[in-house]
Amino acid sequence: DVYKRQVRHRAEEAAFERVLDTLLPRPRTVGFANEPPPADHSVTRQKMRERLLKGDLDDREIEIEVAVRPVGVEIMAPPGMEEMTNQLQSLFQNLTSNRTRSRKLKVKDALKLLQEEEAAKMVNEEELKLKALAAVEQNGIVFIDEIDKVAKRGEYGGPDVSREGVQRDLLPLVEGCTISTKYGMVRSDHILFIASGAFHLAKPSDLIPELQGRLPIRVELSALSSEDFVRILTEPDASLTEQYAALLETEAVKLEFAADGVQRIAEIACHVNERTENIGARRLHTVMERLLEVISFEAPDRAGQTVTVDRAYVDGHLGELVKDEDLTRYIL
Repeated sequence: DVYKRQVRHRAEEAAFERVLDTLLPRPRTVGFANEPPPADHSVTRQKMRERLLKGDLDDREIEIEVAVRPVGVEIMAPPGMEEMTNQLQSLFQNLTSNRTRSRKLKVKDALKLLQEEEAAKMVNEEELKLKALAAVEQNGIVFIDEIDKVAKRGEYGGPDVSREGVQRDLLPLVEGCTISTKYGMVRSDHILFIASGAFHLAKPSDLIPELQGRLPIRVELSALSSEDFVRILTEPDASLTEQYAALLETEAVKLEFAADGVQRIAEIACHVNERTENIGARRLHTVMERLLEVISFEAPDRAGQTVTVDRAYVDGHLGELVKDEDLTRYIL
């Protein structure tokens, strides 16, 4: 995308020329190839270009030739034959790389499609692959989540054998090796590996010693506080509060969250996490669902109304439920 943005202006110009050629085909030259086109044709083409730039022709339908996207072919091969697999995939993709087909589109839609096609032509794929491989090798970060799930939980047992096998498969990647990808060979020597896990049933010391040695820095994260929950509910794009407001807006119900209401929701989520199992920010989903259960059910009958979720509203719907630990455990 970065490379496409760099050639965007040239791609737009090329797309305009292709649309102009469709709207006003160039006259065939009978004499020498370098003869200029007739003067009247150049004037007409310039007028057509101005109308195209103004958007006067956006709704006009034209027929253009566009490239057919290569069909992706997935080939399964045994370990050690990845290079041959990549070559076969490239072969099948090249079979359809130069094919085109006609499509009827409005001018504004055709311009967008042709701009993407022209930008893709101007990007040097080989140079892009080389720079991407170099960036991965020098600045790559691999995040391995839930590493605790592959830690052994006893001296012996069936599942523990397979867990240890997964760790030994990860070991050469973390230590540094050459990996075959469809874009080329990648060295993992300078790639940063970060692993995380809850470690409720296992300990970091339950990992095999070799893997522990390759992950020398250990950091323990503190639990989310009520302030963190407030930020999660308000700061991200498409946060939970925005999602529920948009959902009820489809039923013509305006849902507003007061600051003290958001604070109370955060306090309840934090309190439930402390008293029961700490599942982090996932607790907000169950709390919000229970809080807005009634209004979601009654929304079709309350069209045109405005509902404000403040501290009193939250206490009225969740206050008694939070006090009962048994109900909290199974409902929230």
